[in-house]
Amino acid sequence: MTTKTLATIAALLVALTTLSSCANTIRGMGQDTANAVNATQGAGHRVAKAAN
Repeated sequence: MTTKTLATIAALLVALTTLSSCANTIRGMGQDTANAVNATQGAGHRVAKAAN
C-alpha cells in the first residue's frame, strides 16, 4: 500500500472513533438529564405530600 492510502485509512479510523465518542457523550448527557428530571419530580412529590 502507498503512504497516501495508509494515511487515508488512518484518517477514516480517527474520524469514526471521534464520532462514536461523541455519540456516547450525547447519550450520557441525555441519561444525566433524565435522572435530574426524575429527581426533581420526586422531590416535588415529597414536598407536596409533606404539605398535605
